[in-house]
Amino acid sequence: MPILPSARILAIETSCDETACAILENGRALLASTVASQMDIHARYGGVFPEVASRQHVLAIVPVVEDTLAKAHLTLNDVDAIAVTRGPGLAGSLVVGVNAAKGLALGRGVPLIAANHLEGHIYSAWVHNAGESVPDEPQFPLMVLLVSGGHTELNLMTNHLEYKRLGSTLDDAAGEAFDKVARILGLSYPGGPSIQKAAEDGDPTRFNFPRAWLEGTWNFSFSGIKTAVLREAKNYQAQGRSLPVSDMAASFQAAIVDVLFNKTMNAAHEFGVKEMIVAGGVSANRALRQAFQNQKEFNVHIPPLSLCTDNAAMIAAAGYYRFALGHTSGLDFDIQPTWPLS
Repeated sequence: MPILPSARILAIETSCDETACAILENGRALLASTVASQMDIHARYGGVFPEVASRQHVLAIVPVVEDTLAKAHLTLNDVDAIAVTRGPGLAGSLVVGVNAAKGLALGRGVPLIAANHLEGHIYSAWVHNAGESVPDEPQFPLMVLLVSGGHTELNLMTNHLEYKRLGSTLDDAAGEAFDKVARILGLSYPGGPSIQKAAEDGDPTRFNFPRAWLEGTWNFSFSGIKTAVLREAKNYQAQGRSLPVSDMAASFQAAIVDVLFNKTMNAAHEFGVKEMIVAGGVSANRALRQAFQNQKEFNVHIPPLSLCTDNAAMIAAAGYYRFALGHTSGLDFDIQPTWPLS
């Protein structure tokens, strides 16, 4: 790769229910980041209500951009390019961010970069707070586990912006399974944090929930374990017994982590990678992080908790590398709600 130019990228992320903006320098140094969460609003529905999400983005987008510029002590005149999430995501949410970014790029007269949300999660591994010690860059080739509410997949990353998808979920994503099982157990939305908290006091060996290994492939499947938890819960309810929520949560979490960790490790060996990245909302799960951090075979890059869930810093990072390689967009591109990484 050629020597990369110096550039300051302002990015906007509105793929789901967070309205986010960030400013990143040279693809790594985070100058400012703002995330307006709608979590409390959607908790009453037990999941994201798309129409509500898009309306909230309309209300929040301008204040979020203004707040981010103020935090960085910058104006739009100090920005070299605008990056925005084009997809994948909720159509109504994506439209708000894309149109805001187009307006900023047109008004400022700077390049516009359409970024892939999944690519953003990967590039969160490059980001650090400006003024703090600079962590080592991930070294190619990399095995990347993308694990979130809507996506669970393994990718081989051979260079910047170069991916080969090895496998993905055949049904529920891991984060989706966490949300559905949390609902079964009577826990709050979002399911990841509530199951993690319940599991702290539980026995992860009490229930032997199934692991779908799908031998001979790098794919995942989590619908079976969700069904197994539901069946167990119904058995307890039919007998008039209280659910052992902590033990069920701990056993469910252990099964999910077991599959994610071991399939990723096996793929890393198979493809002879140097290092690994674990990214996406579910990478915030403590048990999953510990599993990867405790192994000694590969150096693993896991973003800090603030960069695991949806944010704009990761979009700025992905946008920077696209900008550096000349991958800019015109003002006529449309959203792409089902845009695959590769």
